[in-house]
Amino acid sequence: PAETVIYRIFYYINRAGNGCLTLRELKRGNLVHAMLHADEEDDINKVLRYFSYEHFYVIYCKFWELDTDHDFLIDKENLIRYSNHALTYRIVDRIFSQVPRKFTSKVEGKMGYEDFVYFILAEEDKSSEPSLEYWLKCIDLDGNGVLTRNEMQFFYEEQLHRMECMAQEPVFFEDILCQIMDMIKPEDDSCITLRDLKGSKLSGNAFNILFNLNKFMAFESRDPFLIRQSFTSFG
Repeated sequence: PAETVIYRIFYYINRAGNGCLTLRELKRGNLVHAMLHADEEDDINKVLRYFSYEHFYVIYCKFWELDTDHDFLIDKENLIRYSNHALTYRIVDRIFSQVPRKFTSKVEGKMGYEDFVYFILAEEDKSSEPSLEYWLKCIDLDGNGVLTRNEMQFFYEEQLHRMECMAQEPVFFEDILCQIMDMIKPEDDSCITLRDLKGSKLSGNAFNILFNLNKFMAFESRDPFLIRQSFTSFG
């Protein structure tokens, strides 16, 4: 549990990603407040930020399920089974290219437990700044810091193919692009920046559309009135 707590703290607070917390990062983060809360609270599970044992248990169990040979390492074929095959091969390839974050695992082609913790935090809470940065790096194929139409289409193509294989009514990219632009409302219509993503409450849904089929289908099947309502309330 202690390792998981440390990984979670560094994921959210160490924005430089260099493995060293600065005084400035501590002041900007909420770690001290969370520690005081943990000190005062009898039930550690009520301290949701960083210290929850239940959160650790969920993360560890998901890792253990995927790590079929229990060598504490996960490869691409293991990760593709995450959350009932929710993710596309293309996004898993990008994660394993180590573009969003260099693995601490010393074994080529494998992610360790720390790497998995960073992945799952990015995947399950796409509203946080570390998550938005993580997924932008994944989709940003040319590494120029912005997302273009072609990059988004590259990742969405696999989603479209999967929908067709499942006999789902396909949602074509032109419609998807309009939907994403309505969600993010970028300053420049030709690309999406990190600043644009941080300025929208719906950025997580945009990423789900591109590479998480289960979450995309759940979003698409919501009541149209609720979807319109979410657009107006967040717009």
